[in-house]
Amino acid sequence: KDIGMESKGLEFSEYMTKESLAQQGGYGLALKGPQHDEAWLIFLDMVHNYMPTFEQKAEALHWFPMFRTWFGLCGLCKLPWNDIVPEDNKDTPEPAKVIKHVQWYADYFSCVTGRKVGPDDLVRMSEAVYNFQRIFNLRMGHGRREHDTIPYRAMGPVTVDEYESRQERYDKQLSEKYGVDPAGKTTEEKLAVLRKFREEEYERLKDAVYQRRGWTKEGIPTIETVRRLGIDFPEVLEVLNSHGVTS
Repeated sequence: KDIGMESKGLEFSEYMTKESLAQQGGYGLALKGPQHDEAWLIFLDMVHNYMPTFEQKAEALHWFPMFRTWFGLCGLCKLPWNDIVPEDNKDTPEPAKVIKHVQWYADYFSCVTGRKVGPDDLVRMSEAVYNFQRIFNLRMGHGRREHDTIPYRAMGPVTVDEYESRQERYDKQLSEKYGVDPAGKTTEEKLAVLRKFREEEYERLKDAVYQRRGWTKEGIPTIETVRRLGIDFPEVLEVLNSHGVTS
């Protein structure tokens, strides 16, 4: 639970997520386990600081998994989307999304298929598939809140030695971010306090992302969500009903 870097049966891909709440969610909330195919946010979060607020992190953990899923649905590579960005991308309202390129993909899809779509339509296509996948996971016994848990090693320092190796940083966080005076506390006490705050943050993030995705507090798509997405098949409703979801 503390140190085994595994979630949903998959070993973590090799990014250290302790200082990036967004990437913790990117790994923990991913449908197929902790890999960055769905939400590679650590660079956008820690280097560019594109999502400084809690609300922006929650929005990113809805939008990015949905849009990145779309590439898989259409057999396209993600790299031209955000590895090279327009010169004025940083001046756009949401630079992390590279929205000019998203619009280009919508235009491309329209040209190939003859169906006129916009960026929001691409995300909705993915939402239908993504929610169906979540419900399939649920059917197989793996699609609830408890399965979106990650080991504490992915959230913060686990051992006394680890805390003390970056004591100045962690003490500063306790004081400035959480309002706790570390003076006079043992390392074990500071470890426990920091852990409490970080685990609470991760649970709050789950709540915010679930709400944004149209899921229950248990991480299950609601009836309203599956109807909105057109996946309210009898078999889907049966699975949801069997887990207590009726609205």
